[in-house]
Amino acid sequence: MSFSFAGFSQNTAIQGYKIDGDFIVFTFDKREYERGTHHKTQEKLDFDDFNIEKVVVAGNFNNWSRKKWKMVKIDANIYQLKKKITDFDEDFNWEFKFVVNNDFWAEPSENTANISPSQTWFGAKLDTYNLRILPVQISEKGNAKFFLDGYKNAKEVILSGSFNRWDEQLYKMKKTANGWSLNLNLKPNYYEYKFIVDGKWIEDPINPNKAINEFGEYNSVFSIKKEVTFLLENFKDAKEIILAGSFNNWSETDYKMTKTANGWIFTTQLSGGKHHYKFIVDGNWYLDPNNSVKEYDGSGNINSVKMVK
Repeated sequence: MSFSFAGFSQNTAIQGYKIDGDFIVFTFDKREYERGTHHKTQEKLDFDDFNIEKVVVAGNFNNWSRKKWKMVKIDANIYQLKKKITDFDEDFNWEFKFVVNNDFWAEPSENTANISPSQTWFGAKLDTYNLRILPVQISEKGNAKFFLDGYKNAKEVILSGSFNRWDEQLYKMKKTANGWSLNLNLKPNYYEYKFIVDGKWIEDPINPNKAINEFGEYNSVFSIKKEVTFLLENFKDAKEIILAGSFNNWSETDYKMTKTANGWIFTTQLSGGKHHYKFIVDGNWYLDPNNSVKEYDGSGNINSVKMVK
């Protein structure tokens, strides 16, 4: 799959990593770098001037350690390291660099799609760049389709929202015959967003759902949901079983489960996050016997918990 990022063609790949399912695969390719900076002396060396013995991934996710995340040599030019996304926090504000021989920081080109200006520990800007793991994958087949009708005379339209930390530059929309479009792959969750048309922030005119922001204005809002199936085994003699939870305001009538050979089943669409639930079997409330995750609610009741990610 190709990725699309601001200012680059649809087939321009980002540098230094790729997201593969539940993993982030870091890749250092010597041929993509021309120089390295010594971590103490700031001496600059061309990569052709020394032999590469080891390469390490260092970033704000591992306190910029020059030794911990050692990469595996694939061939004469390429080193890789595969990490679970769950090894990282959920902020998705991740920056990194490759460290060669524990001393030299590989310097990405300023023309790289996913760069961010480097800083010292005290916040002073340096004349180098870090690589950045972008918070949202942009894909033609993305599950979140954004479209702004009209604005044919606009020079540039940016999509900015809670899903990309309100970035004002990276997510440039593509001009079409009728307006501007961009598709993202988003996890189930509640999101807020706006369009930036030639520097002016506007709400989505075709989305009636809004939330007030800290400036006393409104952001457009939407929710990405995931199909979730609840199964209650056994209870073959039950006449009726209802699924009740925080997702349906604990309705005792709405979600009637279907009887199968293995038990009772109900499938629904849920937004990302934590959901409390129980089963009502012929009027009696039950926890999910096959779910060990339970939690008290604010009223002292114990409910089963479903996490949607």
